[in-house]
Amino acid sequence: MSVVSGALLFAMAVLAGIINSAVGSGSLLTLPVLLALGVPPGVAVRTNTTGMMFASVGSAWGFRKEIRRELPYLGPLVLVTIVASAAGSLLLLASPSHVLDFVIPILIVVALVMVTCQPRLTRWLAARSQAGQVAAGDAASGAEVGQAYRRPRVVAPLGLAAVYGGYFTAAQGILYMAILSVMTGRSLKAINPVKNFLSLFVNVTAALVYLVAWAFFGAEILWIGVAVVAAGGLVGGLVGAQVAKRLPNQVLRAVIVVVALVALVRQFV
Repeated sequence: MSVVSGALLFAMAVLAGIINSAVGSGSLLTLPVLLALGVPPGVAVRTNTTGMMFASVGSAWGFRKEIRRELPYLGPLVLVTIVASAAGSLLLLASPSHVLDFVIPILIVVALVMVTCQPRLTRWLAARSQAGQVAAGDAASGAEVGQAYRRPRVVAPLGLAAVYGGYFTAAQGILYMAILSVMTGRSLKAINPVKNFLSLFVNVTAALVYLVAWAFFGAEILWIGVAVVAAGGLVGGLVGAQVAKRLPNQVLRAVIVVVALVALVRQFV
């Protein structure tokens, strides 16, 4: 990896950490750069997920006070998230290279659609949360919050989203925000720390699976890429809770779209 390539990947990782703190989909900046550098899809996903684990740590740390208040009620969601994300990462390892060459561009397109439609989705989620049973100013009691997080209609779709997160990572945060907001009726502000907390478990679980696969089964990981993404993602994640609120969403979204489109062109040319 050249100095210029490393600098570009680092810059995208910083932005990815910031974006993940606010909404999610930061991997749509780092993963396309890895693909554009000619890294094979499977190796790129494993490298990106392992590196972005540190961005998730930074994002969760930035919301540690909010997460601490929710922590007593998150046991079922954490357990399902760990199991489901492990299944997703194992699915990636089992996918032949030629399948990933076909699937990864499709998933990038799907994630791009989610990112592009995110403002409309956010407005819809906000309207739903205002009418929800638990939302009432987020003043619900702990028992009500705990009950909301244990409902099958919340746990089951989050499990499916975690399989996606373990397999691909990119834009998983948008899925978690949508599920938590619609299914619990809580506001986006209230569930954003929970989203960051669950994303941390997805990325850590997947990274551990990939590390075992690398150590014992020869699964390739680009470690220089992991180091660059980890450094940039950690910086972005730590400051993201504050910085993301000041950066225009249109700018962040435009950067994501441009980088992802370049990666798609690189895949097919």
